[in-house]
Amino acid sequence: MIKRIAQTAGFTGLLAALLLTLLQSFWVSPLILQAETFEKSEPVAVHEHAESAMAGHTHDAEAWEPEPGWQRVVSTTGGNLVVAVGFALMLAGLYTLRAPTKTSQGLLWGLAGYATFVLAPTLGLPPELPGTAAADLASRQMWWIGTAASTAVGLSLIAFSRHWLMKVLGVAILAVPHVIGAPQPEVHSMLAPEALEAQFKIASQLTNVAFWLALGLISAWLFRRKSDGQYHA
Repeated sequence: MIKRIAQTAGFTGLLAALLLTLLQSFWVSPLILQAETFEKSEPVAVHEHAESAMAGHTHDAEAWEPEPGWQRVVSTTGGNLVVAVGFALMLAGLYTLRAPTKTSQGLLWGLAGYATFVLAPTLGLPPELPGTAAADLASRQMWWIGTAASTAVGLSLIAFSRHWLMKVLGVAILAVPHVIGAPQPEVHSMLAPEALEAQFKIASQLTNVAFWLALGLISAWLFRRKSDGQYHA
């Protein structure tokens, strides 16, 4: 079983990571590069005036970052691969508890993963371009973790509970982090134009949808095929 989980996660993570990197390279990364031009050309006077409001906007001259081109592609691919394999391991582990009877059920698992780790958190903390004001990092991380956890529990109760009271409880748990609210900066400000930010949000959501659907579909197919060396139609 461990070998089955590892093989499923490894191949799924690799393929999903390559897809995500391809989509990011042609759609998301160009938007980030555009935003970085506004950040780097920011006037000094404006920067000093907005310094107190831009708590999450800092410059570190000594911090290394990959150069545009092959360095950024390799760095992005490596990061995507680690994340994709991790999520694929999670899905494969869940399949041992509730195995998909059809490959198409992987799409539902993928959508659940997208809702848990992308959609629900971004309702309070949308993806940000460089040069965007942000609240304290630790506070945002704690809210993100709490939101992902409550979404996972809530969706599980709604999908798998048979009693309607448990389903209602699931809906309530889904709403808790959004009732509390995500941490926000004292002043909302950004250096990039609003139109660029809107494009970035759409691109981020759609690339993540494609990533999670691929992750769910491929993992379900491989998990069903890798059953004690027997292949299922």
